Amino acid sequence: MKTGEVVKVSGPLVIASGMENANVYDVVEVSEDKLIGEIIEMRGDRASIQVYEETTGIGPGDVVATTGAPLSVELGPGLIEQMFDGIQRPLKALQVEAGDFLEKGATVEKLNREKVWEFVAKKKVGDKVSEGDVVGVVQETPVVLHKIMVPYGVSGIIKEIHEGAHTVADTVYVLETKDGNKEFNMIQKWPVRRGRNYQRKIDPNTPLVTGQRVIDTFFPITKGGTAAIPGPFGSGKTVVQHQLAKWADAQIVVYVGCGERGNEMTDVLMEFPELIDQKTGESIMKRTVLIANTSNMPVAAREASIYTGITISEYYRDMGYSVAMMADSTSRWAEALREMSGRLEEMPGDEGYPAYLASRIAQFYERAGRVICLGSDEREGALSVIGAVSPPGGDVSEPVTQSTLRIVKIFWKLDYDLSYKRHFPAINWLDSYSLYQTKMDKYLDGEVDEDFSKNRVRAMALLQEENALQEIVRLVGRDSLSDEDQLKLEVTKSIREDFLQQNAFHEIDTYCSLEKQSKMMKVILKFYDEGVVALKNGAYISEIESMDIREDIARAKNTPEESLVKLDELGVKIEEEMKKLTKEVL
Repeated sequence: MKTGEVVKVSGPLVIASGMENANVYDVVEVSEDKLIGEIIEMRGDRASIQVYEETTGIGPGDVVATTGAPLSVELGPGLIEQMFDGIQRPLKALQVEAGDFLEKGATVEKLNREKVWEFVAKKKVGDKVSEGDVVGVVQETPVVLHKIMVPYGVSGIIKEIHEGAHTVADTVYVLETKDGNKEFNMIQKWPVRRGRNYQRKIDPNTPLVTGQRVIDTFFPITKGGTAAIPGPFGSGKTVVQHQLAKWADAQIVVYVGCGERGNEMTDVLMEFPELIDQKTGESIMKRTVLIANTSNMPVAAREASIYTGITISEYYRDMGYSVAMMADSTSRWAEALREMSGRLEEMPGDEGYPAYLASRIAQFYERAGRVICLGSDEREGALSVIGAVSPPGGDVSEPVTQSTLRIVKIFWKLDYDLSYKRHFPAINWLDSYSLYQTKMDKYLDGEVDEDFSKNRVRAMALLQEENALQEIVRLVGRDSLSDEDQLKLEVTKSIREDFLQQNAFHEIDTYCSLEKQSKMMKVILKFYDEGVVALKNGAYISEIESMDIREDIARAKNTPEESLVKLDELGVKIEEEMKKLTKEVL
């Protein structure tokens, strides 16, 4: 290892001289404690190093040694159900090794070298394989079949393959390559700052069903899509991300807590193991990887945590899985960039953020997508990235939000006023948008209900009209409106409170299938259509407003998925009740 020595320490930034043989992004070990750091700038023989641990006690003269390798993650069986820190140290194993409070330089193997896995071969001796080909599988959890793939840049003929019980470090196959025989175990290493390779990207045209009505119906996301959730403190960003992690129909979930409060990660650890996945009947943790870099951890590691999370996500995407990555929140990552940029004395950009903020955000989100993976079997994988943004004071014109919105295709704007009224999810239906809407309309009309998109457009038009009508109500009062406009206000109130509002802690309402969403929307619009007819036939708006059937509409959200025929019956009942009302008038 090439060594230099520390000449300056400024918080997480350490400057070392005598490092002319090192390269930018090399991992280094700082001082006798072997603190992990990464070179982020070279000037002559001086290296600027961001250290991913507490630098208290380090001073000029301490030794710095470069490993000559970039910051990388270990990929292999044993990632699922684990909680790692920002540089992929398993926190449970660290607790066993170093206690509840981490000591400087404490380190353990990233993947458990002692656990035995049952390796099942998918190729045989004599088969020709190349990068991305699946040579065998391991049942990592009851719901995840881990595919052991040939590493990037490797091809050859299988000379040996060993089925049976192995640790991740054991040799499981030997390839005869042009450079001679090479042994391979189940571990791959990949530099976190470089996206993993694939054959080609394909059009993301399948919805990532989240079970959240305001998202799936009005602002849908695709498998392989990107979304941003900006919102001020207390507006429910983390709850929305928890809901997406719990219920989105992704096969793998990677949840990154970047600079957020520790109690939020505690909530995840407490809740996820107890939640049962509707499709598999197993705990949600059986398909989840957690990356925790909370606000009390070293600031420099926040940047690493985002890259660690997306590299693990790409690895499972390469197996042909649909992966959803939650980044909570990218603003804390951007703040870490700003802090390190300031310590490097770089020229500040807008609001003190570095000038390269937009390009870093773009590089991160562009690693999402639906792809044809490397390998001869034409696997298709998808990586959806959903990033929370925490703009100071909810000001979405600030640089992180604006740079994010230039890249992502979905904007779920969280509104503090809605959260103050206890309307959750607090996604503002007038300011939010999804650029995948046209593709999703085609899919939903074909697969769920031919009137799905038509009903969505009608509901959104009513909500927009309500906004204009509320201005009139505030100026001259509700009684100045026509009966039909007053009916619109009642129906839009039903759309807001009975459809868009959803209780994350209710056993049934926490998740809503696309079929149920379609039927609920039909019921509300049926009430509106029949109400308009009743008004034309002489009914009074006060009579329509006081109908008992409205209580049934409000309770529709609590209809179990196996009893959706009740919603069809409710539509028939609305028609009958309105006809009764009209007869009474006549």
